[in-house]
Amino acid sequence: MLSTEPQQTRAIDRAAPQPIFEKENRRIQRIALPLPVRVEVKIDTATTWYEITRLSDVSAFGAGFNLKRPIKRGRVVLLSMPMPRQLRSYDYSEPQYKVWGLVRRCISVGKNTKSPEYSIGVAFTGKKPPIDYLDHPSKLYDIAYQDDDGKGLWHINDADLRADESSLPKDARKQTRYFIPEALTIEQVDAAGNVILSETTVTENISLGGASVFTTMKVAAGSFIRVLSPRHNIEILSVVRGSRVGADQITRLHIEFIDRFYPLEGIES
Repeated sequence: MLSTEPQQTRAIDRAAPQPIFEKENRRIQRIALPLPVRVEVKIDTATTWYEITRLSDVSAFGAGFNLKRPIKRGRVVLLSMPMPRQLRSYDYSEPQYKVWGLVRRCISVGKNTKSPEYSIGVAFTGKKPPIDYLDHPSKLYDIAYQDDDGKGLWHINDADLRADESSLPKDARKQTRYFIPEALTIEQVDAAGNVILSETTVTENISLGGASVFTTMKVAAGSFIRVLSPRHNIEILSVVRGSRVGADQITRLHIEFIDRFYPLEGIES
């Protein structure tokens, strides 16, 4: 679901099954506890989408769950859930535990291409988002360290040079954009994964993490699209960050690559 304002959480059955403890190759053991969770993701400063799902596992410092939409690794998200008090780090008496988290894993697990599903792993980072998050919600971060020698919430810092910087001013970007006409096909898909519109076009510019693409399609910010490269014979799941009409009266879509970087072999020199 997309919105320009935060939306109210739906009422969900809160039946609490008995937790099942699993042995894992993690320092911190996670519990298989299928609690309902609301996952909120900001596409940009004006557009938010959320999905309600159930946890697959959880600890005091992170959680796993499946979503119908992917989230790029390094994104910050807001989770709301009826977390057991013993697993909380604050807000012990609140009915909903709201905690910010950093996406550490996003893996496609759906066997049906018309009903995609993604396994998401999140590290909890605290009660508040990073200071610059509200101004640049698409910024990518990475794990820095954990409080109390591995027994507290995670701290994060800016991601490396391959982070998405499409929301930053041009002179502040570290990721190189190449102003070349790279041939691509873009496909708009519905919630079931069916192609609604398809168009063969070229880029105005392209980088590892995103591109500006000439288009005649009208696609709203926050929409998911598929980007196909005939030269590399690859398909990249992407999200529309926005659009603009140039002086030539041609619309450009600003897109962010989600599940992989664009291979710049033959472009970089």
